[in-house]
Amino acid sequence: QVQLVESGGGLVQPGGSLRLSCAASRFTRFTFRNYFMSWYRQAPGKERELVAVISGDGGSTNYADSVKGRSTISRDNLKNMVYLQMNSLNPEDTAVYYCSARGPGPDYWGQGTQVTVSS
Repeated sequence: QVQLVESGGGLVQPGGSLRLSCAASRFTRFTFRNYFMSWYRQAPGKERELVAVISGDGGSTNYADSVKGRSTISRDNLKNMVYLQMNSLNPEDTAVYYCSARGPGPDYWGQGTQVTVSS
């Protein structure tokens, strides 16, 4: 089945930036561009929330209000990669960030990468 592996998380100071990456592999019946790709996050004690989503061809994106204007989701369909560039990070951005693929068949999830914003 489809495998998603996130990377790029870590500890960053308030006001800093991070670029998260998600590598997708093991496609069988369908290709990477058949899937909408999303980033979700889950902070301790909170529900998982959608951060950003991008269409299969990369032509359409949408963002949560909490990150709009300081985050950019992008994808490379040749490399089967999706990215989340986050700027002006603040402690409220601290969470585990998950990559998700939605398209034909079941949804797929990665294992998550921790982002901690702290001085």
